[in-house]
Amino acid sequence: MKALAVNGSPRKKGNTALLLEQALAGAGSKGADTELVHLYDLAYTGCISCFSCKRLDGKSYGRCAVEDGLTPLLEQAAAADVLVLGSPIYFGAESGMMRSFLERLLFPFAVYAPGYPSLYTGKVLAAFIWTMNITEEALASNSQAKLMERTAASVARLLGNCETQAVCDTYQFEDYSKYMSTIWDPEAKARRRKEVFPNELKQAFDLGARLAGAAGN
Repeated sequence: MKALAVNGSPRKKGNTALLLEQALAGAGSKGADTELVHLYDLAYTGCISCFSCKRLDGKSYGRCAVEDGLTPLLEQAAAADVLVLGSPIYFGAESGMMRSFLERLLFPFAVYAPGYPSLYTGKVLAAFIWTMNITEEALASNSQAKLMERTAASVARLLGNCETQAVCDTYQFEDYSKYMSTIWDPEAKARRRKEVFPNELKQAFDLGARLAGAAGN
């Protein structure tokens, strides 16, 4: 059983990466072989709109035809038993690297037919973990939650399922005085990091364990 986590953050030891590591630790506790891939280590583009994945009887029907640094990861993701995606929210959406990865992974499975059925034939159990600066209250009152729901719905529609975890009000700087960030309360951020973030790490661990446990049954 293989559990794969894909980090859409440029930070290899940031909030998103730490959560993904815990999700993999949870999956590992259920016997899964685990791997964490950092998208910012790879050289690739988003979808180039060649439509080779839609060409009937074409050699790339149902899969991305572009050959670059992302190609091996697309094959790994499609073949995984557990797939955990993680990204910070940048400018209201997933990071550009994560968005490009999603285009290349999911679009080839989408059939241009009524209901947009999926060509995916694997049995992956998927999840998406988001990290962001805004509070839970702000997330509930703006359009951000809807955008996240749309992404999760696309994953679920084309891969068959998608659990989610939203981690809000994250601790971004070790020294807030060095950055123009007066909208945040550094003491409140540090306190939440100490008191709340460990519980969120535990939730990520439980998420990975739950997915791997179900995949192993």
